[in-house]
Formats: sequence, structure tokens, C-alpha cells
Amino acid sequence: MPDGLKAVMRRIMPHSVYRRYRRRKIASIIAGYTPRDVTHSYGGQTLRIRLEDPLAEAWYDRDWQEPQMISFLRERHALVPGATVFDLGAHQAVLALIIARATGDGGHVLAIEAEPHNARIASVNCELNNAANVSVIHAAAAASEGFTTFAEGLTGQVDERTATGNVTVPAITIDGLAERYGTPDVVFIDVEGYEDQALRGASKTLANGSTSFLVEVHDADTLGTFDASAESVLAHFQSFETYLALEDDEPFVAMNGSPPSQRFFLAAIPSPRS
Repeated sequence: MPDGLKAVMRRIMPHSVYRRYRRRKIASIIAGYTPRDVTHSYGGQTLRIRLEDPLAEAWYDRDWQEPQMISFLRERHALVPGATVFDLGAHQAVLALIIARATGDGGHVLAIEAEPHNARIASVNCELNNAANVSVIHAAAAASEGFTTFAEGLTGQVDERTATGNVTVPAITIDGLAERYGTPDVVFIDVEGYEDQALRGASKTLANGSTSFLVEVHDADTLGTFDASAESVLAHFQSFETYLALEDDEPFVAMNGSPPSQRFFLAAIPSPRS
């Protein structure tokens, strides 16, 4: 369906009706796709990946160069062998598997994914690659623990406005994960505009002086859905050294001035303590 028609349907349909329509549409797309496994080089790592939907095919049925975010964090000695990493919004765990190879057998990657289909495929991908150092958790990162409603899709997003037509998923916090699994060396966040809320659940982790963050900061309209902005996301990192990249294949440069209104990638490294 063209994006313009989707926007019209959102306006003319009650919110809950549109969500139910979207959920059935996504289920039909997945059911009509013939699953298969592919093997590619992802950031120099040979991985076997299950494809069960057309978006995964578009993203993963090809070789990848090492993502700039991983190169940057390795150069800054944030991503090292033995590291503990939280990957929030892990999709189907391909990035988590690349990270896991970087952290080695002594490291541990938590792949947090709220979309049920993607969480299931994430577990399959970990099994296909014997990734004992990756744990997949079906949950959404949030400001507080409990439950939240999630609009299913090939990516999907938290939807706080209604439960009708959505699924209910566990809500976890970064600080809660740190208490259960240990202080993370790096936290990756890609949660479709919900990043400010995820960071509100990370006050202790943000203050520990040792955890680095890599955040996909979404565009102003997407953030505005959750009464957030790029500025409110950046406000969590006032004591950090901050860097940005406009695209995932661009190098990171020091943040200077106001953040862009379009989507960008934010790297936040704890400032050295005097």
C-alpha cells in the first residue's frame, strides 16, 4: 500500500480499527512468504540467517560492511572482548550476533525485541549460529517496568494510546536489566521513536560513568508521537561526550550545535572523570 494511502486510512479509520487492519495485513504478508536460510558476511562475520518476511529479505539477504557504529565503539574501547551489551529494539538479532562476535565467548549480549514475530526469528537466528552468548528477551524498553501495548508490524512500535488491536508485551527498564544481568558496557537503542522513554528508565546506568550508548534518534514527527524530541533525548547525556552520524554508513563526528530534525545516530561516551 502506498504511504499516502496509509496516511489517509489512519485519518479516516478509528485508531483501534486501523491497528486491527494493520495486524491482519502483516500476518498475511508473513504467511505468504516462503521461509529460507541465507548465509552472508555481516561485518566480516559469516552468519546464517532465517528469512521469513520481505523486510528481512531486503535488509539481510546481502553482505554487510562492518557498521560504523561498531567500528566507532571499538575504536573508543567501549566495545571490547568480554563486554556486556544491551541491544534494545534488536529486530531479528543480526546486529546482536555481530556484536556477540566482537565481545567473544566471555561477553554477553541481551537482544530485547517487542515484536513477537521478530523476537521469534531472533531466537531462531541465535540457534542457527550457536550463539550461546546472546539472550533474546521478548519485551519493550520503557521508563518503568510492567506491561505496555505494542502495535505489531514488520518493525512495529510501542503504542500507548490503546490496547485494542495491539498486543500486550512486558515492559523492562535499562536499570532493571543492569540489576539482573550486570552493568552494561554499551547500550544500543533503536525503538522507533520511544528512545526518550527508554532512557528515562536508565537513570542509574546513565550516572555510572562507564556505560556508552548508541541511540538511533528518530525524526521529529516520530519522536513527537511520544511527546519527545531530539533535544529531550540529548538531555540525558549532558555529562557525556556526544557524536553523531546522519546515516549508518557515515563516520561519527563530534556533536556541535543543535541536533538535526531528521533521523540520526547518536553515540554517547562517558566523559573522563577528573
